[in-house]
Amino acid sequence: MAVSVIPTPISWHPARANNTTLLIHRSSTTTNPLIRRHSTVVCSSPLKSSNSAEEKRELLKQYGLDPDEFLSDPTPSKSRRKREQQKSGRGERVGSAPPERMKPRETHKLLQVLGGTARRKKLLSPKSMDVRPMMEVVKGAAFGILQAAGGCPTSLRPGRWLDLYSGTGSVGIEAISRGCSEAHFVEMDPWVVSDVLRPNLEWTGFLDNSVIHTVRVETYLERTKGDPFDYISVTPPYMLVDYEILMKQISESSVIGDDSFIVVEYPFRTDMHETCGCLVKLADRRFGRTNLAIYGPKWAQKKGRS
Repeated sequence: MAVSVIPTPISWHPARANNTTLLIHRSSTTTNPLIRRHSTVVCSSPLKSSNSAEEKRELLKQYGLDPDEFLSDPTPSKSRRKREQQKSGRGERVGSAPPERMKPRETHKLLQVLGGTARRKKLLSPKSMDVRPMMEVVKGAAFGILQAAGGCPTSLRPGRWLDLYSGTGSVGIEAISRGCSEAHFVEMDPWVVSDVLRPNLEWTGFLDNSVIHTVRVETYLERTKGDPFDYISVTPPYMLVDYEILMKQISESSVIGDDSFIVVEYPFRTDMHETCGCLVKLADRRFGRTNLAIYGPKWAQKKGRS
């Protein structure tokens, strides 16, 4: 209850609002007949239930009064109260667990180069499942088909390799190890590039034969110009791409030519076309829930099928 003290005889006028009785007193003094002074006293008292401080402040504002003059402890705004709680550490539940800190991403060496000059060298890969390297059995089958289609079962025809969604770089590294002169790696995750891909290239000694593009695959395909690649590997995260759109973008880009080969890893129950631009499907294999499609020039069609 707040009272402002006013002299002169009292004349009270009751008013009621929101279960609160307001006694409004108006008086006047005429010490000077030319000057008339008015004063007001407001007294509030709860009836059946007490109002919150916010309701009292609103009620006083409705009568044109300053709440801070009548309430001894003005209620701070919600935003101000929240800032004060954050500074003092209050407002948290007792015994509540502290917020979890993001754990640093870790790597391990479970992959290896299967053939060529870097055979049996171990490669880094993330422990988490956000990067899924091509399985070694799938990778071995893909390179076997490519080498047979190129007319050299023991190695790849010399050329340039484009590793889309490269991740660990295991496919492009395998290509250099087996005879490719150069490999381009397209990976959008900076941590994967700095802590996995680049160390793998340094460890195998293929860094000088490599070009890393830290960009989205879609952006790279739109922007790249120049000569087509001899080999292209496509190993995207299954659930994050539309294969219909992706293969159409590849077929319309400048990365493929009349003599290019494309290796596509895709999930079970995904329909893949028989052609990709000017290239035809040479092989389509299934490995559990993983499928492997290989496209190439028509002259390699008989050699690639087995």
